[in-house]
Amino acid sequence: MNPLAQDAEAAKSVLKTMWMIRRFEEAVEDLYGRGMMHGTMHLSIGQEAVPTGACLALNKDDYITSTHRGHGHCIAKGADIERMMAELLAKESGYCRGRGGSMHIADTTTGNLGANGIVAGGVPIATGAALSAHMRGTKQVAVCFHGDGAMGEGAWHEGVVLAAMWQLPVVFLCENNHYGMSMASEKAFNLEKLSDRAKGYGIPGVTVDGNDVQAVRDAVQEAVDRARSGGGPTFIEALTYRWRGHSKSDKNLYRTREEIEEWRTHDPIPAFEARVLQAGTLTETDLEEIRNQVRDELRSAVQRANAAPDATADGLLEAVYAS
Repeated sequence: MNPLAQDAEAAKSVLKTMWMIRRFEEAVEDLYGRGMMHGTMHLSIGQEAVPTGACLALNKDDYITSTHRGHGHCIAKGADIERMMAELLAKESGYCRGRGGSMHIADTTTGNLGANGIVAGGVPIATGAALSAHMRGTKQVAVCFHGDGAMGEGAWHEGVVLAAMWQLPVVFLCENNHYGMSMASEKAFNLEKLSDRAKGYGIPGVTVDGNDVQAVRDAVQEAVDRARSGGGPTFIEALTYRWRGHSKSDKNLYRTREEIEEWRTHDPIPAFEARVLQAGTLTETDLEEIRNQVRDELRSAVQRANAAPDATADGLLEAVYAS
């Protein structure tokens, strides 16, 4: 069963989100290459199904915490792509007024508590947000996106221990793209499945195909429903793969071209398009319209963001010290 592929409006929404993440990151990669962006950036090309599927299970006021590889999370939770692009271009109209860049985008209006340059840095934040929701009785849920590398950090252990102990409404969603920087996860963890680690914390652990948007959505929906009803946290491992290096400076010397090409055959976007076509929900013309719409919206966002005023140092300390 693939309900998302059999519902025309749902299918369009899923494809638009996944294509927007893909094209946004390709545009960012191009702008960096042309010297129009500075600092660093981490791309999640190939992983689009995880944030898309996960955020389908969330309400607007539910929380997410993100990672240094967080453009997809931000877009899937409903961010404005012009403000995102402006932030990366160091413009005053950016989400953080051009001061945070790629690794620190936050959008509290959609429940995005922020990307994080610290590995596992979002884990205690998500646990804290879930504790807040629990104490206020709001029925909100927090989803903590993190990579496989985060599971070697003390902050991950501490956040999961507290969430399990207090039965907090939080879902720990590991995007296992098989590498923590250049360290293969199979070398870093003596586990057949990373979800097996959940047993040690007394919480459910699930492993899903992270390139199957329906599988991700279903797993997260079940975990969110459980959390919202007072059942406590869940750990989900979504198996996926990043096509690009760890960051823009990564020469990819630790993996083979053959491995990368093999994973490219599991591209989540054409896989979902094929299911939609097979179900007869949308036509090839419909799919092309979605691709063109994403292209046009993104081009316009890049143009408007690039024309916005540059961030200045004048108010640099405004968000540092209380007035």
